[in-house]
Amino acid sequence: MQLRTDRVSVVIDGKPVLSSVSMQAEPGRMLVLAGKSGSGKTTLLNVLGLLGRVDAGSVIVGGQDATKWNDARRRRFWRDHVAFVFQDYGLIEESSVEYNVTVGRRGLFGLRQSERERVDEVLSHVLLSNRGKEQTARLSGGEKQRVGLARAMFRGADIVLADEPTASLDRKNRELVINFLKEEARRGATVVVATHDEDLMSAGDDLIQLGEQPNPEPSKSPVTVGSKLADTAS
Repeated sequence: MQLRTDRVSVVIDGKPVLSSVSMQAEPGRMLVLAGKSGSGKTTLLNVLGLLGRVDAGSVIVGGQDATKWNDARRRRFWRDHVAFVFQDYGLIEESSVEYNVTVGRRGLFGLRQSERERVDEVLSHVLLSNRGKEQTARLSGGEKQRVGLARAMFRGADIVLADEPTASLDRKNRELVINFLKEEARRGATVVVATHDEDLMSAGDDLIQLGEQPNPEPSKSPVTVGSKLADTAS
């Protein structure tokens, strides 16, 4: 499912964070949003995921203008099409690993046998075999991030959005996260990642480097992703 912005601008607390940004993310590719803290990469990620509103411009989801979708329409979009991987894991700490992996996908009577087998499969893939019944709060930071990856994998989402997914992780866990995101893109998902991790930048198919430019004229120079590197004003 393609994601696209058309001259999007966002102002937060009176400060322009994004100025006339036009870009697109394609199925089967990983787009990396890079830049220093405060450059607008998380804001742009949230705009693409319809977590944040824009002050100007349009957000196009699968060919449809989603800029003014109401809350119910957005919730359906998140439920049916998107998996989020958050820097702070976004997990329910007091619940089990299995519950966190399947949250939002559990029926009235719990999981079917095929779903339980799928949970075992994805937990094994992220090196958490036989850990489904453990309380999530007892896991290490790297293990919690892997639960987030397992949740995204279990959903089989059309779109995977990740915000600083390798922050504060050791090399082993960073490599696992990067490989997971690449695998999701190869599966056909549209993958968008906000990061300052150079290894993750190198692993992407496309890169937007957000940051200050001298005397920017965003209305004349919107960014369009069509190659490995494109620049925009923050």
